[in-house]
Amino acid sequence: MQRLLNQPASSYTDVETRQTIVTVYLSKKPNGLTLRRALHTGLKQINDCGLRTGRSRISLQKVRREDWAESWKRHFRPIEIGSALLIKPGWVKRRPRKNQAVVVLDPGLSFGTGQHPTTEFCLSQLAARRDRNHRQSVLDIGTGSGILAIAAAKLGYAPVFAFDFDIAAARIARANARRNRVSEKIRIRRADITRLPKQSAARYDIICANLTSNLLIAEVKRIRGRLKPRGALVLAGILKTEFGIVQNAYRDAGLVMVSSRIGNEWQSAVFQFMDSAKKFH
Repeated sequence: MQRLLNQPASSYTDVETRQTIVTVYLSKKPNGLTLRRALHTGLKQINDCGLRTGRSRISLQKVRREDWAESWKRHFRPIEIGSALLIKPGWVKRRPRKNQAVVVLDPGLSFGTGQHPTTEFCLSQLAARRDRNHRQSVLDIGTGSGILAIAAAKLGYAPVFAFDFDIAAARIARANARRNRVSEKIRIRRADITRLPKQSAARYDIICANLTSNLLIAEVKRIRGRLKPRGALVLAGILKTEFGIVQNAYRDAGLVMVSSRIGNEWQSAVFQFMDSAKKFH
């Protein structure tokens, strides 16, 4: 749909029904018959490649411009991470509680608004593991919108480093850091985890890696090699059905799971080196 209509496409999957809806908003009405034919041809090509698309239905609906411009905002409400952190869109006027750090982040092209359970888990770990009596460093791998790095800086972590493979994500993360007035506290760059040295002179107290399962498994040595001996590794972006494989890969690398949470079809967890986990947990 994105290719045929030359507009960004969004998708939503209902966890219970397993039905996926893909939507594209157009400013002008397209030729319905031509579009349907093109979509059916595209779906057939996908099936011919061996990927089953299942049954589908195509619909075209007129939406009043004023409704479209505002209605979607209702889905993005403020999120509180305990008493330490408030994540809110720019159009929400809600004020933080006393001593509550605020991250202002509007939905955009990059992943990460705090609404997703994997992002929320990472945020909760950053808030829970902040020790005001000590200097703590953070590495955010696959930063997306920059939400985790920005939250870390707001919570007082330093230094904070973040990178993403997508050059657009790195650019958006820098813009979000400027908006939240923490750009001088975060180093954000474009980098590919698969091309970094397996060992690093720089090591971090907390690493957040919200990545796909296959990437977490393939790059376990590079991720492990950046964690301090007593540090905490927060892994997210893992489907429940794939979590066991990821856990085994990190256990084989000398890390043990110390906490875990399931949200919808996702499972996230915190890992530490075995000696450290035995001592502190």
